[in-house]
Amino acid sequence: MKHKTFIIGFLLMLCLAGCQSGQLQVVSLKVEMQENPQGVSTPSPRFSWQITSPGVDLRQQSYRIQVASSEEDLKKEKNLLWDSGIASGDESILIPYEGGKLSSGKAYYWRVKVATNQGETAWSAINHWSTALLDSTDWRAKWIGQDTMSNPGETNKGNTRLAARYLRKPFHAEKKVERAVLYISGLGAYEAYLNGKRVSDDVLAPTVSWYPEKVYYNVYDVTPLIGKGDNLLGVKLGNGRYFGMRESPTMIFGLPRLLAQLNIEYADGSTDTIVSDESWRVTSKGPIVANNEFDGEEYDARLELPDWNTAKYDDTEWLQADIMEAPGGKLTAQPNPNITVQDEITPVHITRLSDGRFILDMGQNMVGWLNINLKGKQGQPVTMRFAETLNADSTLYTANLRSAKVTDVYIPAKDGAFRWEPSFVFHGFRFVEIAGLDEQPSLSDFTGKVIYDRMQTTGRFETSNELIDQLFKNAYWGIRSNYRGMPTDCPQRDERQGWLGDRVTGCFGEAFVFDNALLYAKWLQDIEDSQSPEGDISDVSPRYWTIYDKDVTWPAAYFYAAKMLWRQYGDMEPVKRHYASMKRFLEHIQQVSMQDYILTKDTYGDWCMPPESQELIHSQDPSRKTAGAILSTTMYYSLLNLMQEFAGITGNQADIAGYKELAAKIKDAYNQRFFNTDSALYDNNTVTANILSLRLGLVPEGYEEKVFENIVRKTEVDFDGHVSTGVLGIQHLMRGLTEYGRVDLAYKIATNETYPSWGYMINKGATTIWELWNGDTADPAMNSGNHVMLLGDLLIWYYEDLAGIKNAPGSIAYKQLLMEPVFPDGLSHVKASYHSVYGEIKSEWRKEDGSFSWDIVIPGNTSAVVKLPKSLNIAQPEGAGVRNVKETESGIEIELGSGTYRLVNRG
Repeated sequence: MKHKTFIIGFLLMLCLAGCQSGQLQVVSLKVEMQENPQGVSTPSPRFSWQITSPGVDLRQQSYRIQVASSEEDLKKEKNLLWDSGIASGDESILIPYEGGKLSSGKAYYWRVKVATNQGETAWSAINHWSTALLDSTDWRAKWIGQDTMSNPGETNKGNTRLAARYLRKPFHAEKKVERAVLYISGLGAYEAYLNGKRVSDDVLAPTVSWYPEKVYYNVYDVTPLIGKGDNLLGVKLGNGRYFGMRESPTMIFGLPRLLAQLNIEYADGSTDTIVSDESWRVTSKGPIVANNEFDGEEYDARLELPDWNTAKYDDTEWLQADIMEAPGGKLTAQPNPNITVQDEITPVHITRLSDGRFILDMGQNMVGWLNINLKGKQGQPVTMRFAETLNADSTLYTANLRSAKVTDVYIPAKDGAFRWEPSFVFHGFRFVEIAGLDEQPSLSDFTGKVIYDRMQTTGRFETSNELIDQLFKNAYWGIRSNYRGMPTDCPQRDERQGWLGDRVTGCFGEAFVFDNALLYAKWLQDIEDSQSPEGDISDVSPRYWTIYDKDVTWPAAYFYAAKMLWRQYGDMEPVKRHYASMKRFLEHIQQVSMQDYILTKDTYGDWCMPPESQELIHSQDPSRKTAGAILSTTMYYSLLNLMQEFAGITGNQADIAGYKELAAKIKDAYNQRFFNTDSALYDNNTVTANILSLRLGLVPEGYEEKVFENIVRKTEVDFDGHVSTGVLGIQHLMRGLTEYGRVDLAYKIATNETYPSWGYMINKGATTIWELWNGDTADPAMNSGNHVMLLGDLLIWYYEDLAGIKNAPGSIAYKQLLMEPVFPDGLSHVKASYHSVYGEIKSEWRKEDGSFSWDIVIPGNTSAVVKLPKSLNIAQPEGAGVRNVKETESGIEIELGSGTYRLVNRG
């Protein structure tokens, strides 16, 4: 059926998003999910790419990968280490290397050519990667440092205090350098220099780990930094999480130490190696007199060591470096990028207090530090204290920071201007109290340096509703605020830990906004490294706080994050790597926490659910509380179902029957104990009890709608259309309401502005997400202003339901999309994008005054099934890229190949 003048229905547009050149090509080449990575430790790295074309319905039919040890060999197709030959299929992500054995510490080059239904691409641009030191015998360096605490006030008791260490090693290079690579680990954190220049812009490197099990090192190509003649390798060591912030057997591992090895290859084929050993010199008498992530950094410019990191500096007064004991954990090339400065912001206001102090307002709750450009007096400290909120008198509110001093100090060496920023601390703050200045500073004297793990922002989202948009912005700032080599709970107080419960479902929503795959894959290793010998998982990982509660709800993040990496990015390796550990946990919990197929142990409940009085932190009303056995049993049941999937993809099919049998027994016992068949409610009828049972598949067949009616009635009648759940129930609330036909109620919850709601936080001035729904009226000392756990499934709902960007059933990594947006009354426009591993997906719809339009971009080598209701009156489309059109009882269903399309109604 053709629609001509009123085709309104369907327009083919230009080309795939990002295809500016107007040709078929291969783009975005990656090895182990990074572009041109250094220090890859796997013997079989995996290759990924994207394809683009000006045409629609682009499908890969085969590929050919070539790998060589030089660009020249690759171009000439000589001495190839691997030529895959023409490999049939449409796979284009995480294709494993199958060539000759890779050597330690070497550079490799690769390219790919693709055949498609629209022709064959040219060879891609040549990309590269380098291998790490693949064998422990490749290391010749020793751990070194200063094995004393010799400065005034230094202590490893209570609030720890220790000066930074400065280490240096001169070396000579007479020949032309062909390639130079630095392998380095500085615990707790380091900055490395060659001839006075920073080796990289990474900060707080290397990434955190559970040091008794794993110690990470970084790899940098430093060829351009080495000159002919005298050279100097210098390293500044901070305390980080190794010499931790507080006295504790799981937070203080020892004094800072360095392992460094510089491998140099000369143009004539000879080599040299510069290693950390007792020939290095060290001092702790430099300007960083203290650095503690909770308490701040103190910098005394009178102790500066000019040119200490250059060859001309005289270090005769320094000490000989001490040989330090190795940290204990396995030395491992870091698999994920380090933290770096990812953004900069300028403050919006300065207030002068009556006592001469100044209050700086950044306008946004952020994480990082201040770069300052001020005037001071010799020896007169300039202090900066950081906080998220203010008291009524415009002074800092710091009670919620607990014991964290969060104060940076700079002592000028002379009168006049100075510029400074810290090296080894970070703060969570919107406001800064500045003391020690004799002149009024200007806004331009300050720059807020925003730090988090180096990663791309992959998602954008905007709508016709300002509150929905502000909530997305708050989530964006909150998520990146809590990426610190691990996903943390908060960034400002004396905690900042990798709590698992905050990320069970949240990790899926985060993955729409940030390319967080490498961070989460690394964190899963932290979780296994922190596992007890019996199999228990610490609720905080790495286990700087060791909490083995033998419950289920928090450790579930281990399983769910692994599924996120598989479903969102197509990466099965984390599932394979951790399957045995996950199985051991489930078996352990079954032994110690299961009675008559009910999981009895629960520690936290439905944490931070809104209490009956806004002055309370936790509810005292039993009718609002969800029983711990409900929470643990539903979650354990869901983990058994996940493990059936995991067993299938890891080759452990023999385990599936056991998981199914146990899950069936748990479901039966659970319903016998907690389900009332007459009223179709679970236990005391909390929304959390009912929605977990419904969404996780425990409701007996035929009762689903009745259980859902209880959820709606409880929400609308008892809570006036507001949220009544804590961290566990909120993981399923928005999708659950929408899935069963009440998107209007989900939208009401998302846009409420009265307590309890996200809008309430915003109207009270929040620019990130609070820890408590009532963070301003319960004891504020309990409330973090920068948590993400109460986001629950909100971001998933934004993308999958409002924008219609969803994996089709059975699809991995958006190979096939199911695009079926919902249209709540009051929302007239949604514009979203998500850069998937195949390319950018876009969805933008408008619905107002009887008209409807929807612009869609589907990346190359993928497809989509688009579903729209009859009420929109969409014309059946025809043309290139339209694979199938089907009228259904509820509307229209269209299968589309890749391309850019516009759907509109008939008018």
